[in-house]
Amino acid sequence: MTIDSGTLDRGGDTPATAAPTTVVRTHSWLDDVTGLATGVFVASFGLHLLAAGGVVTGGTAGLSLLLSYATHVPFGVVFLVVNTPFFVLAAFRKGWSFTIRTAICVAAVSGMSTLQGVWMPDLALSPVFAAGAGSLLAGIGLLILFRHRASLGGFNIVALLVQERTGIRAGAVQMALDVVVVAASLAVVSPFAVLVSAGGAVLLNLVLVINHRPDRYVGA
Repeated sequence: MTIDSGTLDRGGDTPATAAPTTVVRTHSWLDDVTGLATGVFVASFGLHLLAAGGVVTGGTAGLSLLLSYATHVPFGVVFLVVNTPFFVLAAFRKGWSFTIRTAICVAAVSGMSTLQGVWMPDLALSPVFAAGAGSLLAGIGLLILFRHRASLGGFNIVALLVQERTGIRAGAVQMALDVVVVAASLAVVSPFAVLVSAGGAVLLNLVLVINHRPDRYVGA
């Protein structure tokens, strides 16, 4: 039997310790389809709960809710329009695969928000419950989309780009941007709604900060 000396330590008695190898397991097309569909449903349901409670969140979703409250234009329409300019940024910086997935997810969330309004009309929720449950679900939905190389556009794209280039976690970047949106909601909703909305935005971003870490999740 021939033994490669490179596999033995200096004493020649025990194998040298090899550097650990990280195996990246690529998602199959079925993984991506089911993952993106699940993320869209969970995120859109969370946004529907937020709207039912009259509260907002951060990001372009929160901005779209604000504009929807102010103009009475359906959320789905506003959400699609607000996100359109960010698709150009995504195409140049994240590639067409990410951009197409994101565009599909944004369109799907817009459509689902309309359907959920039909399926659950006149849904009335406590602002506190709506902010907590809605933000938690929206955060989980975003996490699923991120892990399948997609997003809900807008600030999500900016946050992911900053994380890739600086190492600052996407959730932290998103939280900073969300502060601006939630503060702007004072012009549309009550101070109490702004307060619970801020708590909900923090909860949403904590889901991302804790769970979306490139040093822990390496699926592609």
